[in-house]
Amino acid sequence: MTSSANFVRHVISINDLSNEEIEKIFSVGESYLERLRDKRIPHKIGKGSQIADGKILAALFYEPSTRTRLSFESAMLRLGGKVITSADPDTSSAAKGESLADSVRVVANYADIIVLRHPRDGAARLAAEYSPIPVINGGDGSHEHPTQTLCDIFTLKKKNKKLKNLAVAISGDLRGSRTIHSFVYALARFGAHIVPMPAPGMELPAHVDRRLRDEFNCTFHTGDGSIGALYHTPDEPHQPALFPSAEFKIAIRHDKISAVYVTRFQKERWEEKEGTKYPRIDAKFLRDSKYSHASVMHPLPRVGELDASFDSDLRAVYFEQAAYGVPVRMALIALLLGLSKEHEISEYEGGFQKSKLPIYDHAVTEGIRCINSNCIVHDEKERPYVRNKFQVVKNKQNDECKLRCFYCESDANHFVVANKKNKWYTEDTSVLVHASDQHFKDFIVFAESTDALNKGYHLKRSTPSTSTEPALQRPKHFTKQL
Repeated sequence: MTSSANFVRHVISINDLSNEEIEKIFSVGESYLERLRDKRIPHKIGKGSQIADGKILAALFYEPSTRTRLSFESAMLRLGGKVITSADPDTSSAAKGESLADSVRVVANYADIIVLRHPRDGAARLAAEYSPIPVINGGDGSHEHPTQTLCDIFTLKKKNKKLKNLAVAISGDLRGSRTIHSFVYALARFGAHIVPMPAPGMELPAHVDRRLRDEFNCTFHTGDGSIGALYHTPDEPHQPALFPSAEFKIAIRHDKISAVYVTRFQKERWEEKEGTKYPRIDAKFLRDSKYSHASVMHPLPRVGELDASFDSDLRAVYFEQAAYGVPVRMALIALLLGLSKEHEISEYEGGFQKSKLPIYDHAVTEGIRCINSNCIVHDEKERPYVRNKFQVVKNKQNDECKLRCFYCESDANHFVVANKKNKWYTEDTSVLVHASDQHFKDFIVFAESTDALNKGYHLKRSTPSTSTEPALQRPKHFTKQL
């Protein structure tokens, strides 16, 4: 996780970090906790280091924040560095109409690393495209919040020593919570079983659900009545172990929950859900025998969904969870900046960084746009800086594909592919999977067939296999690592 003149590492998604890198972050974070611990409060950093002397962290927050912003600032200060902050967009150049792309390039001249929070999904990925220094996603819209997940998994490790086969219940707004989206990916990667307990109409987004099933190989079970529905993760011998005891094999006990993760109603993400009956977790709820040894977690703030009377219960770990944000973020900053040679990690070792996906990349004026209306590509200020850019993800079941927005990772499953040279279009999306270098540049994707017709394209009657055109093959440039 090092930076160089030609290579800058960013953390935008939890999947930007390999399992080995997450283990290293925890190892470094634990070392800071041991060496710099507050003598009175065992989970608090109470001393400082000078390892980051001369380094500056810029906190760009376009949304309100307490824990994320202050824990990042505290982490940098504890490392011996300095902090500059823009915490109110109304008093920054954003109020004058400055684009995020321009702001990031300017701020990069004043700092060595940027933490960004933004209301638009995919904003952090856009910032990373334009930043010459590392960008850490401090939460972008309802997309992801990877460093919160690092704190959450670190807490689970402290309480359970392992994730393998843990049953983790998640309650509340699973659709609007970016924290949950990062969290379930991490749980699935490391072999935990996910027990969703959503508020009505607030289930996991379709694209998150599909990734759990298709890419993390989870199977969804409706449950036997004792534990309810759950995502069951496979027992794969080649799956990297997060904790030393992860090789310990045990079948999930359907009458026990290891942790309950509570989330608030994300009112800033919704317009029509104000009257929804929202689940409330209190001491009475947690008296159920399946929660007898469950750690109760919450990313905070809470707004009534978790009863304050439960705070004195030994199972309540949410304030400790918040405290771990400092050593975990200290470790992440130190590793990204290469501040300690013995802590450096080789570029993209293991994990998801070895995955290669084809990229469809066109100007924003051409063809399909991201289906997510809150994606950064729909922000008019950013229009000169974004593109209709998608990862081409091949379906497991057939030879067709879906388009995953490069910025916010929302999936477009229905579209048509047109050939600009020959003016035809087809609903057979496999042409993107098999297109050769020579022919791929001729393709443009439209959301609907009517869009293609309106641009003067006609429906292609023949399939690629019966066409007289040259055979279509996977382009070499598609193997470029993201």
